[in-house]
Amino acid sequence: MTNSTTADAASSAVRATRLAAQGLDTGFASPARVIDRLVCVQAQDLAAAKWVLGARIPGSSEARIDEAIDGAELLRSWPMRGTLHFVSPELYRPILGLTAERVLQRATTIHRREGIDDEVVARARAVAVAELEGGRSATREELQAAWDGAGIPIEGQRGYHLLWRLANEGLLCCGPIETRARQRFALLDEWSPAAPGPVIDEEEALARFFLGYARGHGPVSVRDFAWWGGLTMAQARTGLAAAGDAVAAFDAERFVAADASPAPTAPTGRHVLAPFDEYFLGYGDRSAFCSEADALRVVPGKNGLFLPLLVADGEVVGTWKRRPPRRGAVRSGSR
Repeated sequence: MTNSTTADAASSAVRATRLAAQGLDTGFASPARVIDRLVCVQAQDLAAAKWVLGARIPGSSEARIDEAIDGAELLRSWPMRGTLHFVSPELYRPILGLTAERVLQRATTIHRREGIDDEVVARARAVAVAELEGGRSATREELQAAWDGAGIPIEGQRGYHLLWRLANEGLLCCGPIETRARQRFALLDEWSPAAPGPVIDEEEALARFFLGYARGHGPVSVRDFAWWGGLTMAQARTGLAAAGDAVAAFDAERFVAADASPAPTAPTGRHVLAPFDEYFLGYGDRSAFCSEADALRVVPGKNGLFLPLLVADGEVVGTWKRRPPRRGAVRSGSR
C-alpha cells in the first residue's frame, strides 16, 4: 500500500470509530444517555444544542428533550472553556473543579475593568441565594433586577459577568425551560444536588474526565483532550495515566475506551448536524474528517461561529441553512 492509501485507511477507521462512539450510527434511547456518553455538548445556542442531542436519538422531539432538561437529567452550565455546555450531572462538579480556576484567572482583566471585585461578587451571591433558595428560579433579567435593586450595578455586560462568575464558582446553573431558546437560573445544589459520597481528588477527576471523553469521542489524543477540556497538557497527561487500563491505544497517539464495542470497518451514513455539533467541535485535530478548506467553510470568519454541517460517511461535505418557511426547511451547500 502507498503512504496515501495507508493514511486514507487510517482516517476511515478513525471516522468509523468516532461515528460509533458519538452515537451517530445507531443512536441512544434518551437525552440523558447522550450526555452520559458525550459528557459535554457545547450549548451557548440552546436550540442548536437540542438538535445535537436529537440527532443521536431516533424518533426524538424537542418536547422530549425539554422534559429531560426540566427533570435535571442533564445540566446546562459553564463547565469548561468558559462556555455554556450540556454536561453530565454526575461529572459536572469534578470537571468544574479542574477547570474553573484557570477560567476565572483569564477573566480577571475583564472583571477588573467592569468593577467586579470580591466584595461585589459576595453581595451578588447573597442576593442570588435570597432570590432563588427554596427551589425557586429566575430569568436573567429578574436576577439582574434584584442586583440592581440591591445597589449592585448591572449596566453593560456586568450582569452577565456576575451570572457567569457565580456559575463558575458553583453557585448557579441553568434550570427550567423559559422559552424554546432560553432557561431560567437556579441554585446548583438545589437543582442538581451532589451525589452522596466523598469528593474525588484531582487525579481521579482527570481519570474519569479522560475516560468519559475517550468513550464518547474516541479515538482521541492527549492534545485533543487538553483542547476540548480546556486543560493544561500536564493535566491531560495525568488524565490518561490515571485512567490506566480503562482506556486502550487505538494507534500511536489516540485512545478509546477499553470496553468500547468494535466499530464498523468503514464509516457510513449521512447526517444533518447542528452548529457546534460535537462531531466537529469535539476535537482539536479535525484532519481525519475535514480538510483545511472545508474547515474554513464551517467557520468562515474564524470568529468562533460555526455553521451547521452536512456529513457523509464520516466526512464533512458541506454546510446548510434554513430557508424561510414558505420555501421549505433546509438548503444545503456542498463543497
